[in-house]
Amino acid sequence: MNNTVIGRGQPRLTMVDSLRGYALMGLFLVHMTGYFELYNARPVPSWVQETTRVLFQGKSFSLLALCFGFSFFMMMDSARRKNQPFALRFAWRLIVLLGIGWLHALVYRGEIIVELAIVGFILIPFDRIRSSRALLAVAAVMLAQPYLIARIIAAYAGADWALRDPLFYHDGGAMRPSLFGTFPDVVQANIEAGKVAKWSYFIETGRIFQVMGLYLIGLVVGRSDFFADPERFRRIRNRVLAVALVVVTPLALIRLETCCHNRGPIYWVNTLFAGWTDLAGTAIILLAFVQLWQWGSGRVLGLFAPCGRMTLTLYIAQSLIFVPVFYGFGLHLWDRITQEQSLMLGVAAFVAQLVFATIWFRHFTYGPLEWIWRAATSLSLDVPFRRRQESLKPATT
Repeated sequence: MNNTVIGRGQPRLTMVDSLRGYALMGLFLVHMTGYFELYNARPVPSWVQETTRVLFQGKSFSLLALCFGFSFFMMMDSARRKNQPFALRFAWRLIVLLGIGWLHALVYRGEIIVELAIVGFILIPFDRIRSSRALLAVAAVMLAQPYLIARIIAAYAGADWALRDPLFYHDGGAMRPSLFGTFPDVVQANIEAGKVAKWSYFIETGRIFQVMGLYLIGLVVGRSDFFADPERFRRIRNRVLAVALVVVTPLALIRLETCCHNRGPIYWVNTLFAGWTDLAGTAIILLAFVQLWQWGSGRVLGLFAPCGRMTLTLYIAQSLIFVPVFYGFGLHLWDRITQEQSLMLGVAAFVAQLVFATIWFRHFTYGPLEWIWRAATSLSLDVPFRRRQESLKPATT
């Protein structure tokens, strides 16, 4: 498969689109087996939960964050080549995305668009730093989770604030409307109590630092042409893969040893190691994906590319369709469907998304929400939506 697809104004890396589509699939399966945030209302450990956790939980989100940083580089680089200032336009683009995410959060409080958009603003000043080593150093500090390390030290020292239960343990009543309430009840809960629990989780577990670090790595990956010429980075890829494999096993074992502590310093140690395990797992998935592509599997992995090109549309459509399936105001399946059934439903639904996206891009240039996002960013409707129908002429000899 050709590694690039020519789009409007700049090449589009099919490998990155495919990776993004794969990450979207993983995130969707995590949501499906978690009943879109309702699993904790009736937690039933199973092989399904454990499998999706090991394969996708934390890793899919991290891959999407890294791809976000890479996309930022692609847009800024394209603007520089045309001698066009883009920082203010990118800031406006993030504001538009923030608005889309806020509307989405009214329906599904577990959505991630708002967080990704807000943290995205850090990319604008960091883009001025031309040293990739400096960016990687900052990313390393972020991924080391300074807040969690400080909280662990403070907890062992007996500090009251560090020993308190996480705020996200108390959802302020946001769960019950999702289980049994009407749609207006869900919206009201998502506006009020749901946001406190969501943002406390985002901050207290260190995910905000994780996203910052991955954004910067994505920016460096874009500058280095890693996806455009992965063969040039074979030695680095092998070294990082070896380190990730060495790191992930002991961290996973330590996490098992600390799994039964739900508060206190051991809980935060577990949270820290879980985050590092997910990052190592993300590196393994990324590098394995690139290696498989290099070995000629691009034709198969490329099947994810259409979904990767309309990630925003599909991500929001997933919750608009399946929140009513699981929640009390809809089919109320959160306590009527098994984990295995939910997983099978998720796989079938994502196959349908693959088919839909593939057919869609035969006729259209962008996904529906991607087009709206682009048009709103440029404040113009002069953005091509339908593909031009090229006339097919009979071959001549």
